[in-house]
Amino acid sequence: MSARFEVLDWCETAMGVISLRRRIEPTLNVEVYEVKLGDEFLMSSLFTVAEVALARLGLAQAVDADLDVVVGGLGLGYTAQTALEDPRIHSLVVVEALEEVIGWHRRALLPDTAGLVSDPRVRLRRGDFFAMADSTAGFDPEAPGRRFHAILLDIDHTPRHVLHPSHSAFYTPAGLGKLVAHLHPGGVFAMWSDDPPDPDFEAVLAQVFDRSEASVVRFANPLTGGHSTNTIYVAS
Repeated sequence: MSARFEVLDWCETAMGVISLRRRIEPTLNVEVYEVKLGDEFLMSSLFTVAEVALARLGLAQAVDADLDVVVGGLGLGYTAQTALEDPRIHSLVVVEALEEVIGWHRRALLPDTAGLVSDPRVRLRRGDFFAMADSTAGFDPEAPGRRFHAILLDIDHTPRHVLHPSHSAFYTPAGLGKLVAHLHPGGVFAMWSDDPPDPDFEAVLAQVFDRSEASVVRFANPLTGGHSTNTIYVAS
């Protein structure tokens, strides 16, 4: 196989075939790590600005001196890694639905975020983030009902474009209302979206949280020669 392209891992999952690929991006001559689910591209190490912004914008609204944080969706690990740069982080629970994705990190297939698995503050948990949010037990099986200071979510493409139909109920007043039960008073919920700010979803956030805002994150796109944008929602 050419060194310019390599499938590092692939497997069948309940949501389809997921694969981790490494390739050389010819326009920049850099290594790129990409995740595909079926024919859909989920994430790329070429575009991490918004994943980093999710952690920074979300934690900027957290007011406590010591933070217990949940990250929903491990992926390539950039949101979790950025969260750990905040000196207030006491613990970080990362919830990932696919054991295969957790395995990529444990097997050190992703050099940019290789330190995640060895950080004593981090616990990688296999589980359905949306089912956990809907439950009374919450996100830490070892401490049912535990509350957190911030929950950072990057799983679905957008509140309208979800990876599985069962996720849709989360993006409603009832679904987000259950999430609030897993936050400390004054806690923060932040979420990544691939679309521009959605007024309907902003209205849902306003029903559940005391304050919320949508920030557009703009970044260079070397594949198009222009720029792309994502949205980060932050509510508290």
